[in-house]
Amino acid sequence: MEWLSEYGLLGMALSAFLAATILPLSSELVLSALLIAGENPTALIIVATAANVAGSIVNYLIGHWGADTIMYRWFRLSKEQTRKAETQFNHYGKWSLLLAWVPIMGDPLTFVAGLLKVNFGLFLVLVTTGKFARYWIISQAILASQS
Repeated sequence: MEWLSEYGLLGMALSAFLAATILPLSSELVLSALLIAGENPTALIIVATAANVAGSIVNYLIGHWGADTIMYRWFRLSKEQTRKAETQFNHYGKWSLLLAWVPIMGDPLTFVAGLLKVNFGLFLVLVTTGKFARYWIISQAILASQS
């Protein structure tokens, strides 16, 4: 755990950014370890949120500008599969972006938001709110368990 303290906020930023992509990483574990190591909770929450949102913005932009190449050439998705994802997103609405932090489903949500060209300002507010809330709740739980 000592090496985490060496990288501190930079390590938090990197893990949070990468966790928001399709890579199966857990920034929550890094946050927890850094909190236990005595890092500043406020700084960690801000950095984790900002970096995780930045990763989600990348997903949004890929969906917005590169959807055809990624979905149809790389992942070999059909138009029907795309329509199904759009229908599900529209069914649950833009408010589902508050759940962009949820493992497995969060990354596709941000990609589909870009694909559907959801208003970027609304996207940013909803995704940031959900991700901040998650990091805040986790940090409060870790800090309370240390008391």
